[in-house]
Amino acid sequence: MSENTTAVKRTVATDNEAKKGLTTQDLILIAVLLAAGAVLKLTVASFLSFAGMKPNFVIAMYCLAIILTRPKLPQSIAIGLIAGIMCQIPMLNATPLVNIPSELLGALACGLLIHVPLKIAGKADINPIFTTFLSTVVSGYTFAIIVGLMNGLALPVIFVTYAVMVFGTATFNAILVQILTPLLRKVLKK
Repeated sequence: MSENTTAVKRTVATDNEAKKGLTTQDLILIAVLLAAGAVLKLTVASFLSFAGMKPNFVIAMYCLAIILTRPKLPQSIAIGLIAGIMCQIPMLNATPLVNIPSELLGALACGLLIHVPLKIAGKADINPIFTTFLSTVVSGYTFAIIVGLMNGLALPVIFVTYAVMVFGTATFNAILVQILTPLLRKVLKK
């Protein structure tokens, strides 16, 4: 009987914690990761560019923030909106206002996908790599479609033209986040 009572208390406590939303520690982590993404995009991304593509550290970092903090869906959208607004800094983006919808939709995808349980053999969590890859593809193609349509390109041309850049960036971001997620989870537990 006491085990059942303890389990119920844990469930109620977990439900109450889930209803509270993001903690102050979560907000600080999100801010630090978004700032790190901007700094890395301004510095390291140029050195890692290859064949017209370069890693988008802003997307990788907001995906990492969403994966680690597991916010509610509206909070995920707010994180994407902040990332999109942050990308309006001229040095981060040459196409004003296009990043706002692309980062918003990327964060929305991440916020939805983070709740999908994906484990290999019940142990290895592959959700970060899967979620980041798809979120980057959503963000990248949203960006590409807006820019392509503004330049008068047809949708099939846009999808083919941007495929290497979008999928290359998505692959880099997914690997980076998959590596960083368990490391940061260990640090955050301490």
